[in-house]
Parts: sequence; structure tokens; C-alpha cells
Amino acid sequence: MNNRNLECQSGFDDCADFKFCFRSGVWSDIGNWQYMEDEHVLVDDLEDYLAQFVKEKLLNYIVSDVAFPIAVEEAVQHAYLETDAPFANACSLNNALSSGTTAITILILAREIFVANAGDCRVVLCRRGKAIEMSRDHKTHVERSRIEALGGYIYDGYLNGYLSVARAFENWHIEGLKGVNCPLIAEPEVRRAVLTLDDEFMIIGCDGFWDIFTNESAVAFARRILQQHNDLEQCSHDLVDNLQDSSQVSTLAMRSLLFGPPPRLFPRFMARRCMHFEKQL
Repeated sequence: MNNRNLECQSGFDDCADFKFCFRSGVWSDIGNWQYMEDEHVLVDDLEDYLAQFVKEKLLNYIVSDVAFPIAVEEAVQHAYLETDAPFANACSLNNALSSGTTAITILILAREIFVANAGDCRVVLCRRGKAIEMSRDHKTHVERSRIEALGGYIYDGYLNGYLSVARAFENWHIEGLKGVNCPLIAEPEVRRAVLTLDDEFMIIGCDGFWDIFTNESAVAFARRILQQHNDLEQCSHDLVDNLQDSSQVSTLAMRSLLFGPPPRLFPRFMARRCMHFEKQL
């Protein structure tokens, strides 16, 4: 697993007493699909489908791990694998079981953010208007070397011809895809960042959201909307609603998380030109 730290480059230590105010908004849409696949859960204060199981269990596994909160990355790794394990046992007893999901987790402890990802959901941070990718999509081509080293292959972009991602929960029902020395894993990639006074909000979206929006366009759109009404629920709705005209839309789920007041829009000062006309005689 690769850990990546995004170090704080601003003078945040000069503002040690600064306290962030967290607010969130969420919106999801079924898109062109017959049923909703995506789930989400948010806990603002840490005091018969797999997505539903992960939603209910994963956070509990993280905070109850013996390594938490001293070694957050280790606790998250344990929790992801612990969440995945029951489905291996269930599938061994019932061959008819088939389910799978990706997941992304954001933990905010004081000024630190930990983003754990297994699959193709994505978190993008807005830092003074700039889009910073806080997670990596685990598409098959990204992890080709690891997949092939474990005897897997990529066919037309799909892992062993089945999945478009290289990391996910469950899918134990597909022979040769998951297990010891198999190419599909549930181990998350964890990234850490330190909040700064320049950090405005984060956008968390599933693959259907990011198939249409680029990081930069999503941040620019959300920033403009928040400047208008400062309503995160409405912002999330507007982001998803903006995609509805696209024929490429699948199921959608996204969440926006605000760290402080909305970014201020400073009006441009209009330069005035004084023009003097003299009538020629």
C-alpha cells in the first residue's frame, strides 16, 4: 500500500487556536439505472446489500480498532479487511450470493484529514479555489503491474474480464478474482493532509459523478454556488442536477463538506474612462 502525505505549506501553526466549523450536504440520483446502488454515511462527531453493510459497519470497525486513534492508517486498513471478511465466509456457504461495492472514507481528527479509498470513488479538496485530488481512482490500468504479478489480466479495461476497478469489497463469488494471491483486493490506499486556513470545502463523489465532472469543473461549480447561497444541501443537489442532461449518467451520489465560511467573491473594480470631446469649429 502506498501512503501519501500532503503536507501543509501555509502558516497554519500561527493559528493554533483556530477551530474549523464542519457542515455537510448530500444528494444522490438514480440516473438512467433501474435501482440505486450508491450509499453514503456521515458522522459529524466521532463521540442484504454490501453497500448497506459497509455503510453500517465500516466506521464502527475503524473507531473500535486497537490502533485507533494513535495509528489511523493502520486502523483503517484493518477495518476495510475486517468489513470484507464476512462476505468471504458467506459466499463459501452460499454460491448464489453475489455482491460488490467500492468505498471511500474520510476521517477528520483535529486538523488532520485521512482519506481511505478502495475503488473509484474520489475526494477532491478545494484549497483557495484550486482542486487538489485527495484520493486515487483504482482503475485497472493504474494497477496493471500488481494485477499481472498476481496472475490476473486486463481485458478491454476490465479486471479478468469482469470489473472496471482493481480494489473493491466482496466479489468473492467470481472464481480466481479474490482471495490469497488474487488480483482484486479490499486494502485501501490512505492519504493524509493537514487542514489549512486556505481549505474551503471537499467534494466526495462516486464514479458516475466523476465520469462527467473534472476535478476543476466540480470545484469551480461548487465554489460559485456556495458564494450565492451558502447551502451545502442545495449545492450538492445542484451539482448532481447539472449532470442530468448527460446520456452517460449512471447512479450518482455525492457529498460536499464545508470547513468554514463560504469563499468570498470580491467584485472587480470597474475602471472608469473619462473621454473628452471637443467640437471642432
